Amino acid sequence: MSAASRAPLTLAGAVAAASLLSACTSGGTSGGGGDTNFIMGKDGISTVAKGKRHAAPDLSGKTLDDKQLAVSSFKGKVVVLNVWGSWCAPCRAEAPNFEKVHKDLKSRGVQFVGINVADPQIRSARAFEEQYGVSYPSLYDPSSKLMLRFEKGTLNPQAIPSTLVLDRDGKIAARSLAALSEEKLRKMIDPVLAEK
Repeated sequence: MSAASRAPLTLAGAVAAASLLSACTSGGTSGGGGDTNFIMGKDGISTVAKGKRHAAPDLSGKTLDDKQLAVSSFKGKVVVLNVWGSWCAPCRAEAPNFEKVHKDLKSRGVQFVGINVADPQIRSARAFEEQYGVSYPSLYDPSSKLMLRFEKGTLNPQAIPSTLVLDRDGKIAARSLAALSEEKLRKMIDPVLAEK
């Protein structure tokens, strides 16, 4: 492949990376398109009624501590998925909230899983987890390919941080495309945890 034919590919990759890195906000927008049945609440949390939920895609791979993980192995538990990057200020702000709620709810059948995106250096992601005392596993996804597995309209690849709550059947019950306080995170999880 000549340098001239590689240039458009390199430029496209640079534009995609720049848009992803510039997307880290404390706000958030709709994922757009798709028929995902989300209903947006006044608090910015979107939910899906129990009978209208879609299954989460296959989310598996290596974790930051170099182990294999498949989110599907947690079926039967409520799963909280948090998309984050070490370079993202709102991700740093919400990390202590996630760790606190994780510790409070793990004995009640709630499993937290991070998805670390757009961190080309794994050591940056590991340093983030060490700094904030994150004890739950995170899939390492430097190219953000896992986010592309979600049905159109479920997640906006530029909305980082993003959080999804999966019900005990592995279906997407709630989402937030913005950083979460401890109170909002609990408000997202509690109704799903209360389901029978």
